[in-house]
Parts: sequence; structure tokens; C-alpha cells
Amino acid sequence: MDLIPHGGATAAAVLAIPRGVAGAEKGRVERKEHVAVSGSGRGAVRVDLDAVFRRDYQLVVGVAARVLGTRDQAEDVAQDVFLSFGRSSVPAGEARGWLCVAAAHTALNLIRSGRRRISREEASAADDDAVVSDVAETVVTLEERSRVRSALAELPRKQAVALVLRHSGLSYSEVAAALDISPTSVGTTVRRAESALRRELIRHASSD
Repeated sequence: MDLIPHGGATAAAVLAIPRGVAGAEKGRVERKEHVAVSGSGRGAVRVDLDAVFRRDYQLVVGVAARVLGTRDQAEDVAQDVFLSFGRSSVPAGEARGWLCVAAAHTALNLIRSGRRRISREEASAADDDAVVSDVAETVVTLEERSRVRSALAELPRKQAVALVLRHSGLSYSEVAAALDISPTSVGTTVRRAESALRRELIRHASSD
């Protein structure tokens, strides 16, 4: 379903995992894993942190990356989220949903605060795109993605998070559990988020 009017970027395109997220280098992940797990050791650390980290790290990075569009900052977000989880008393059975929601909130806050940065990876992707299209097309594509991310951060938070989690592959029941809503309302929440996102994009376009 298109989220930008007149043939612009789609939800799947804008919220897709950036290049390299799905197939991250093993050494890079291991370095982050070491920092996240050992870095939490300065205080009381929950005993299941290592197992949860190994199980859900890629998912948490993916959630953040769908919002931010870059792996660099998504990994930073994941590290912060796991550090917070390590100090929390979140029940083990709720860890996955809690981590995903925390990642989405943290990433949305970065965009809303204007502190999101353009990573080397994103700049490189733009260069790659320029090889197969002219400069104008590349600039328009990047601007459209930027507008969608900015509009996403302006949505009601529950709607934005529900949309991100669904695009991150969580099932209706997982989204419902993570957001403490009924499974039957997830579809409605996501559809409202898509409609609100379109309205926000139209508002941004009319103010340009």
C-alpha cells in the first residue's frame, strides 16, 4: 500500500531493512554483543540477558533500522535497549515484545528530536543508486524517505509503533501483547496508522 501519494515510496520500501542489516558481518555483531553484555555488568544484571541478547539482537536492530534507515544508529539503539533491559525486571516471557517496543520508541524519539544522523552506509547506498539513476531521481528518493520517516515520528505513538512492529515481521498476537491491546484491534490500529501517515505526508507537502 502506497504511503506517499502519486507513486512515491511505499511502506515496505521505506520501512525495509537497509542494506547489510540482514546479512551483518559476524565480527561486527560479536563486537556489539560483547559491549552490550559485558557493559551491563557494572550493576545488577539479569541472568537471562545473554540468552535474550543472542536470540533477539537481530530483531531489535531490524526494528530500529526500519525507523531510522541506517544500521549504524540502529545498532546504537539496540545497545541502549539491551542495557535498559539488563537492568529491568521485565518478565522473561515478555522480553521480545518489550525490546521491540523499546527499540521503536527510541528510534522514533531520535527522529523527532532531530538527532538522527546520516550514516556512511546510507551515503554509500545513495552513491550506489546514482549509478543506475540520475542525480535528480536519487535526491527525490532520499527526500521522500526522509519525509516519510519524519511523518512517522509525528503519528500517535501507539499507531507508529504498531506499524513498525508489523513491518518488522511480528505477528498480530505479538504486536497485541507488546502494546497491551487486543489482537483484533491490531489490524485497525495499523490501518489507522497508514491513513494518518498519508494525511501527515499531505500536510507536509502542502506546507512546502
